Amino acid sequence: METSLNHDMDLPKNRDELARQRFVAGLRAYVLTDVATQMQQDYEANVEPNWVRENGEPKDGWEVHRAIKGTDTFNFYSSLRCTAQELVWDTVMDTVDRHSDTLREGFERWHADTTHAQGSLTLNPDLAIPNYVNAVDVHLMPGNYGGTGAEIAPGAVYDQGLNVFAFGMMGRRLNDIGWSMAKYYQARRPDDKPKVIVDVGCSVGHNTLPWKQTYPDAEVHGIDVAAACLRYAHARAQAMGVSVHFKQQSCEKLDFEDNSVDIVFSSMFLHELPKEAIDAYMAEAHRILKPGGVMLNMELPPNDSLEPYDSFYLDWDCYYNNEPFYKGFRDQDYRSLCTDAGFAEDAFFEAIMPRFTYTDEKTFMDAVKGPVEFDENTGRLADSIQWYGFGSRKAGES
Repeated sequence: METSLNHDMDLPKNRDELARQRFVAGLRAYVLTDVATQMQQDYEANVEPNWVRENGEPKDGWEVHRAIKGTDTFNFYSSLRCTAQELVWDTVMDTVDRHSDTLREGFERWHADTTHAQGSLTLNPDLAIPNYVNAVDVHLMPGNYGGTGAEIAPGAVYDQGLNVFAFGMMGRRLNDIGWSMAKYYQARRPDDKPKVIVDVGCSVGHNTLPWKQTYPDAEVHGIDVAAACLRYAHARAQAMGVSVHFKQQSCEKLDFEDNSVDIVFSSMFLHELPKEAIDAYMAEAHRILKPGGVMLNMELPPNDSLEPYDSFYLDWDCYYNNEPFYKGFRDQDYRSLCTDAGFAEDAFFEAIMPRFTYTDEKTFMDAVKGPVEFDENTGRLADSIQWYGFGSRKAGES
């Protein structure tokens, strides 16, 4: 685990806080590697043969779930992983609470300082926050991404907590997804010079900033409904010297003109939405994109692309990690989601790639130009993880 977030909105930790955070990061790594391997080995050696004798080959992840649920290895894995997830947030709360004044002062300082960056923050206090944001503490994070009034703390909780959660797998600034997706786009469309890029569901901007850093002449916007996350995102970006415009908007009604945006991007966002919100977002993406513009969503791979056990493994979060829309999203036909929004069927694409900030650029570029091949590492947080993305291109020429 990287102990520093490598930006000036980071908060100092005392020795006890650091020790707890390192322990929990190590515990998560142990659960998602060693214990997960033990569970899969037990399934293959014992659980699956029994299921096959009585029911035939498991057809999907749900049948694997039914077969393995209640076994000692499943119970141990699930109990330990839930505990580790709760501890992720518990270990950072004291740090954030202790530095509440520091956070407010940091926001005010960086909001006023335009010498490092010329980004902006636009909030809408009248925006109705959807129930799917307020009603559930998604991935067991207390309070979810919320916050009222002048709060900034939930943004800091998410930033600090994700650092523990990722146990070193998401880049030095927790931005590897953004770098990987931006560099994928650049590799596949080297002649493009996008002028306007919109990251929808940006939270604290981890994966927004790499788009501006990849395309410095572009106007980059980060969109979210959570004011606290946007305040933190704005201060973080200003402190890092990256000019991004953060705006409080709903993905279901984006405040951009028709045919005005070159790239609409999202990362690990769609699986936190109900189907009707996904449909609305994609229709809005199609509306605001210029002819020839591209929608690119970094997400979890669809269930029908994976082996039954790998589908079960990813869908675990839906049942035990407060991710109520997770499996429902992954059961969708992603191509149909795009075509239903107005994109042409043959414009659909998928992408699988290594982590950009963990490999050399030539290896990365060669990989993203190769065939799309799903395996057990696709979307699975571990040393060998490969990110997955899908999207479509709006008909016409820009």
